[in-house]
Amino acid sequence: MSALLILFHVIICVILIVAVLLQSGKAADLAGSFGGVGSQTAFGPRGATTLLAKVTTGAAVLFMVTSIGLWLLSTKEEKSVMKGAPAVTETQKSESAPATPTEKKQTTPAPTQNEEKKETPANKPDTQK
Repeated sequence: MSALLILFHVIICVILIVAVLLQSGKAADLAGSFGGVGSQTAFGPRGATTLLAKVTTGAAVLFMVTSIGLWLLSTKEEKSVMKGAPAVTETQKSESAPATPTEKKQTTPAPTQNEEKKETPANKPDTQK
């Protein structure tokens, strides 16, 4: 049922996109590009409704109806990625917990005799004076 509705919804979407893109705007003539009002006004008479406008209205209504239908179908079907997974118990959680690392004492090695005799620039006597 939902596959058929999805297919119908996609077809309506394509029809709606094509119908909207084929229509011309209200001020599509040369005067509209320079800020003129054009031949049609917002609250004035619009003239006869074209077939393309009727197709657009019908496709928009069907699009809304199929969208609501798909929404209703999606709430009835329970889909979960965890549906087939077994439940984890407390004993499984404690068994799979990583072990705590043991504490290691960090010891620094004692300096050797060669390292004690080396003069660094900080403790070197200043002989340039």
